[in-house]
Amino acid sequence: MSHRPLPGRRSVLRGSLAASAALTLPAGLGAAPAFARSGRPRAGWGVQTGDVTSDSGLVWVRADRPARMIVETAATESFRNPRRWHGPLLGAGTDFTGTTRLHGLPSGEQIHYRVLLADPDDPRRTGEPVTGTFRTVSRRRRDGVRFLWSGDLAGQGWGINPDLGGYRIYDAMARLDPDFFLCSGDTIYADGPIPETQALPGGGTWRNVTTEEKAKVAETLAEYRGNFRYNLLDANLRAFNARVPSVVQWDDHEVRNNWYPGEVIATTDTRYTEKSVDVLAARARRAFSEYFPLPTLRPGAKEGRVYRVLRQGPLLDVFVLDMRTYRNANSPDDQTTDPQGILGREQLEWLKRELARSRAVWKVIAADMPIGLVVPDATEGRPNFEAVAQGDPGAPLGRELQIAELLRFIKHRRITGTLWLTADVHHTSAQHYQPSRATFTDFEPFWEFVSGPLNAGAFPASPLDGTFGPERVFVKAPAASNVSPAGGYQFFGEVDIDGDSGELTVRLREQDGSVLFSRTLQPGRVGQ
Repeated sequence: MSHRPLPGRRSVLRGSLAASAALTLPAGLGAAPAFARSGRPRAGWGVQTGDVTSDSGLVWVRADRPARMIVETAATESFRNPRRWHGPLLGAGTDFTGTTRLHGLPSGEQIHYRVLLADPDDPRRTGEPVTGTFRTVSRRRRDGVRFLWSGDLAGQGWGINPDLGGYRIYDAMARLDPDFFLCSGDTIYADGPIPETQALPGGGTWRNVTTEEKAKVAETLAEYRGNFRYNLLDANLRAFNARVPSVVQWDDHEVRNNWYPGEVIATTDTRYTEKSVDVLAARARRAFSEYFPLPTLRPGAKEGRVYRVLRQGPLLDVFVLDMRTYRNANSPDDQTTDPQGILGREQLEWLKRELARSRAVWKVIAADMPIGLVVPDATEGRPNFEAVAQGDPGAPLGRELQIAELLRFIKHRRITGTLWLTADVHHTSAQHYQPSRATFTDFEPFWEFVSGPLNAGAFPASPLDGTFGPERVFVKAPAASNVSPAGGYQFFGEVDIDGDSGELTVRLREQDGSVLFSRTLQPGRVGQ
């Protein structure tokens, strides 16, 4: 790959990783003495950057008390002649989180930054700075693009296990030095308590780091916030966040398993005292917006939405979908008309417009749910379906109608270089969709790649629905359900676009980074 050299970056990364791993934790969770400066704000949850462009980026931090956020940037790790950015006042209204937008940055360059938290009453009193680094998007095609994707973190009660070194998969991902990480949803499991221990099949015990907010399902805003803080207790994740920008979307477990707008939780589910899923979703959405640097969800943002397009230079546009907020109710999904579908009409029309106007060589559709894999909704034993496919291999029905409309649009507008990335199903696979195998044939061939989980139970491969003619070219999944991360089956994917040829290579990788499957796609084609 013709990825640009990064002189000096390895040394600063070693320093960043060491500093991130030693970050202070909240009181009672092991504060490091070197950072315990009495009366000064602390940033024990690390730093993050999000939705980085060719000249801008968002920097995130959380303080342990009211503080003014200050960001300094420089071209080198020595921070000579830094540029200073005055950020927001962090307070209880945002759970002491905040983001600062950096703008006017040089394209295709390594940016070094440090976040200082100042006492609002005495700006001279600042806590220990927390450092990070990221690359801005290059406008030069020859520089290429490399990014990773996965999803599903801390599910099924498998949380941060100190015996295994925590979320080790983030260390393997960091070693690949990606330009950014696409988190494909289920960033938390708000409906999944984390017990102190869980029994492992065949003997043995899994131990978890635990917190008060993870002792039950999340219902209150405080409990949702606590779910996001929980993952940031992991040193691997904090170190990763300090060096790799994220592009984040949400799915169901940020709120509740298989949720949809208007849902009312059954009285038989005694875990919940709040039965309105719309109320829970509003609280979860607020916490989600506080704990990730998303420009479309920042306080005062006009859009107020998760779906968006990230332009990553001449080679790549990433279309981030929201397959939760605008969907219809889960059902047998066999209706012959379905104007709302899984995206809603407004989002679908937005996606069509943005795909048509894109001039990037590759258009990645970042979906939080798969297209041709059957995902049932077994809640309360109903024969309903959760994703797009419903197991009927015939003509499109239900939510498939909306996807058929989109695929037809891509074909007739001759939009080249589309591929779908997703997570959700807790295994990894590659599906090729081909009209000659399909019932619905008015589309061009395309690929769908699945990866995950990051740290959750692994599950057998989902069955395929033949409506769009998928062929499973590769799959790795356990035979049993809910295999713990100690048993393997934790995955992430890599997309590597060569700046010279424009070829795009997808690699499906295991937790340690080893490659399971690789496929190279050629640029400039409507179908592959």
